[in-house]
Amino acid sequence: QVQLMESGGGSVEAGGSLRLSCAPSESTYTNGCMGWFRQAPGKEREGVATIYLGGGSTYYADSVLGRFTISEDDAKIMIYLDMVNLKPEDTAMYYCAADPAKGCRYLLQSSNARYWGQGTQVTVSS
Repeated sequence: QVQLMESGGGSVEAGGSLRLSCAPSESTYTNGCMGWFRQAPGKEREGVATIYLGGGSTYYADSVLGRFTISEDDAKIMIYLDMVNLKPEDTAMYYCAADPAKGCRYLLQSSNARYWGQGTQVTVSS
């Protein structure tokens, strides 16, 4: 069972920036897809960005394209979500997720990942 540990959430004003980090509990988890998902109150969970570990492709939701960047640190086996120009509608609980078997494009669209973190809150005030 892979556990995912997130950090970096917080409260910012609109236009501000935040960086989220996520690391798997097992250092042997170096392949497959990882990503960020979010859920706002009263809404369904949605995919934000996904990345293939090991320098693979990245995928983004249209709503964050150009503002959010997903990346990985090979040495630390971590992924990041750099968020700039944050908007109030970005307010949500953000979850890190991982799946060794499913494709990143599918995960972004379905939010059907095998492993999930506890979530970290991002609040953007206007």
